Amino acid sequence: MSAAQSQTTLESLQCHFTWDLDRSRPKLLRLTDKMEDFSTEEGNRKLGHKYNLWGFIQYKLGLNEEAKSLFQKAAETLNKLRDADEGPWLVVNYGNLAWLHHHMGDLEESQAYLSKVDDLMEKYPSPSQDDLHPEIYAEKAWTLMFLGEDREKVVDNYEKAARMQPDMVEWNTSYVIESVNVHKNKNTSLDPDLLDKMRQAKEQDPENLHLAALYLQQCPNEGENIQDEVRELAGNVSTLCCRGMWALLNLYIKYISVDDAIDLAEKVLKEHPDVRFLKRLVAFCYRSKIVYKSRNYPDPEQSTVDRAIALHEELISLYPHDTLEKETDLATIYAKSCDSKAKAEKIYQELLDRDLEPGEKQMLYNKYADYLFFNRKDSHRSTQYHMKAAAIPENSYFRKNSIRILEEKKDRGIMCREIEEFLRNLQEPTQ
Repeated sequence: MSAAQSQTTLESLQCHFTWDLDRSRPKLLRLTDKMEDFSTEEGNRKLGHKYNLWGFIQYKLGLNEEAKSLFQKAAETLNKLRDADEGPWLVVNYGNLAWLHHHMGDLEESQAYLSKVDDLMEKYPSPSQDDLHPEIYAEKAWTLMFLGEDREKVVDNYEKAARMQPDMVEWNTSYVIESVNVHKNKNTSLDPDLLDKMRQAKEQDPENLHLAALYLQQCPNEGENIQDEVRELAGNVSTLCCRGMWALLNLYIKYISVDDAIDLAEKVLKEHPDVRFLKRLVAFCYRSKIVYKSRNYPDPEQSTVDRAIALHEELISLYPHDTLEKETDLATIYAKSCDSKAKAEKIYQELLDRDLEPGEKQMLYNKYADYLFFNRKDSHRSTQYHMKAAAIPENSYFRKNSIRILEEKKDRGIMCREIEEFLRNLQEPTQ
């Protein structure tokens, strides 16, 4: 087969190389930090998908040999998880290897993997002639979810996979979880049908901590007291799952107390001191106590602030490619310290002078605006920085938050005309 013919065949593959996953180098490096956390989760059924995406990221960073090693590890992991030597779960993986060998100039090896894809698709056809194989939909859904893509696309892919292969409990669980997240992102309540799907999924997948925590979050909407259930859920934690632990700690903070959340997070970290993402979760709990709870309560004790500072400083060194949000969090915590308030302003000024991507600037302006309002009592400059954040046309939580705050200020008669004109001329965000 000629190189031109091979290229045409490659472009028809379903794999990371054809899913339009291009990212800037800084974003790719941040994803590598995230990948390393994901690989420490116990009993992770998505490890094969993780190694496939990690291999693609390494390729984009120019590390072809590392990419090949990870793609091979993905194949081994997928087969082990499925307890078989081959299957349709390898279609995406073989597609990745075909593309990688093509880019490395090994056309013969690339063609060999193309043939393997053909063999798998012939041996394991999709249950629906009009759809891709459910294994492809499931892997694409996880990939888009991990990259923070449009959640509705994630839900659509998981729904197709679960509908075509209902015996794959993990796909249905992921479909339900992401459906709930879409509603949360839109600030809409769950419809009864989705709540019923959550109940069914929970029965089918009783060990899934993330699903159980999300389900409990819905109970207060029905007038239930869930403190006992939350504590019971914490007592049944059998595997370490970053998203699951995050959801559980949020339940503790919201329905029990932030101090109990800190105690739980510290306890789990003590049991697993080398698991890096647990330090992030402990830091999150301390930050919640110091930054958010203290807005309505007395300032926390200095020992609490010192522990939070130490954790955040450690996180900055542990995540060298993903420091911006951790530095802004550290600055906000410094602002609550009796003897470190000047350090907070110094960090923010250094960050404001840094060459950042638009999305990073948006987050920084939003957080600096909060800092100015709550810690410097400078409402005017705070409003200006919320405008700066909102003016960056990228769809994100930080943009929505700044716009909401500006609308509230306008409604209270603060800088009314200026804000009204600004919001009227606001550019629509990119998707």
